[in-house]
Amino acid sequence: GDWNNGWRILKAVRQTKPDVVLFNLQFATFGNDKISAALGLLTPQLVKKAGYATVVLLHNIMETVDLKKAGFSKNLITEFLIKIFGTVVTRSLLSTDLVALTIPKYIDILSKKYKADNLILAPHGSFDETVATPQFELSPGPLQIMTFGKFGTYKKIEILIEAFKLLTADQSRNLELVIAGSDSPNAPGYLETVKSQYANVPNIRFTGYVPEEKVSQIFSEAAVTVFPYTSTTGSSGVLHQAGDYAKAAVLPNLGDFAELIKEEGYTGEFFDPEDVNSLARAIARIIDNPKHRYQLGMQNFLASRGIPISEVVDWYLLHFQVLLDTSPNSEVFAVEINNDTQTPIKRFQDVDTQFYTNVMNKMVTNADLSSEHVDKMRLA
Repeated sequence: GDWNNGWRILKAVRQTKPDVVLFNLQFATFGNDKISAALGLLTPQLVKKAGYATVVLLHNIMETVDLKKAGFSKNLITEFLIKIFGTVVTRSLLSTDLVALTIPKYIDILSKKYKADNLILAPHGSFDETVATPQFELSPGPLQIMTFGKFGTYKKIEILIEAFKLLTADQSRNLELVIAGSDSPNAPGYLETVKSQYANVPNIRFTGYVPEEKVSQIFSEAAVTVFPYTSTTGSSGVLHQAGDYAKAAVLPNLGDFAELIKEEGYTGEFFDPEDVNSLARAIARIIDNPKHRYQLGMQNFLASRGIPISEVVDWYLLHFQVLLDTSPNSEVFAVEINNDTQTPIKRFQDVDTQFYTNVMNKMVTNADLSSEHVDKMRLA
């Protein structure tokens, strides 16, 4: 990433003159190297100081990330420095008008550590609203065990391949392992190394990068989606996609990840992320029992249907309206930085405030939320 991303974005904002600027952020949004990433994360404060209403959707926080396992540091000194700068960046982000988080635990941590009072608990939303009825029947051929994402840091596939070897050792199951995705920016060459290491293991398919138009096929053909994570950096978009396609999931028993699953109504078979046998048993409980696979898939599908992206958009628009305290004739623009095009997405007066109550009810129904968390969902 470029070190001047912040100034480029500020330039685009000044040209566009929006009512509100929304930043959708995670640690590596602005670049693969630490300096570009850190400088980029200062952009919301830069835009705020330039006089624009600024909102941040923050997908992860430094306080809950195992930096070593996530591939951000390799020694204690680097980890110490990253944590210090992480605190500086977090304070910078909290200087904006509003910070939205999708996990109640994050609200608690930032409120306590930084005394922040501009936090809201926001819905994550489902990605694919076109899937009306889940399809559980699979195409003829081997059952596909699929994992999806960017691999090499906290997403490690060695344990999954070893579990696959255990599952196919007696040749009683017709299985294929699908590794869908590419290297993490912090681990270039990882998949090629693993591919060479396990070249003698049959029925493993590496798809490489999966373009958007192929994502549906990858998920639809899978019997089960596996999450071979050693740690997490926040909520998982892949989990929501698995729900969109009614897929049973095999999930690591990790703190934030397990909390997210519970709060949003998802389920699956859990495994110890350091135990190959535990992972193999979890996969077997799904692929050897079609009825159980259907049940898990249906629950995940229903969880993903809870709050569609269209309602999440309205959620933010209502918060924008309150933030601006302006007339309902204001308009929000989506800006494509690459070509500076401007596309109106929705006017404030098009938003029905009744949906807001409906979204809150869905979040409360799906999650075990305290009264403090419910308060963080309300409009000011």
